[in-house]
Amino acid sequence: MGHSKAGALLCGALALAGVTAAGCGKGGEGGAAGGIAPQQMADALYAVIAADRAIYAGQVVDRLVAEKAIKATERFKEEKTLPLPAQMLRMGAEHAQKTNSSFSYALLSQWPINQQNKAKTDAEKAGLDFVAKNPGKNYYTEEKIADKTYFTAVYPDKAVAAACANCHNEHADSPRKDFKEGDMMGGLVIRIPVNK
Repeated sequence: MGHSKAGALLCGALALAGVTAAGCGKGGEGGAAGGIAPQQMADALYAVIAADRAIYAGQVVDRLVAEKAIKATERFKEEKTLPLPAQMLRMGAEHAQKTNSSFSYALLSQWPINQQNKAKTDAEKAGLDFVAKNPGKNYYTEEKIADKTYFTAVYPDKAVAAACANCHNEHADSPRKDFKEGDMMGGLVIRIPVNK
């Protein structure tokens, strides 16, 4: 699906939520240029993904753990606990990919607990390096994967709650054990196919 269709989907979703976005026409259709730009779409997706994660981590996980109501653990199904914030994000990404192929997203890190979350492409590696060295800045590029061109954005992923830092510091497979709340732990990669 090209960025025009993906942009139209995002414009439609924003319109349903009552949000007016530059590049979106009245009622959510794409503007004269055939939709919103991939960077604008990626930034909007990031805002929603980051907000959902921060609220889940802070208002659900940290609060319920502090109240000793329930724990959040890696084996949440077997242990009848809450999923960790990173697991919740991954489940959302997998569900979104099944229902809509106009974009994908994933948490990646230079210090992954799960090796699936290690950067694989040159763009992912460069993006993680950039956000680590340039606090508060995002990385944008285009990359070709299997003969398709993608707009790829990498956003800094910070430990949005104590639960994030504690999980990484206490995990046996973690290559780094000194994270604090607010530390950069990796990056959120958003990939949008573009017509080339």
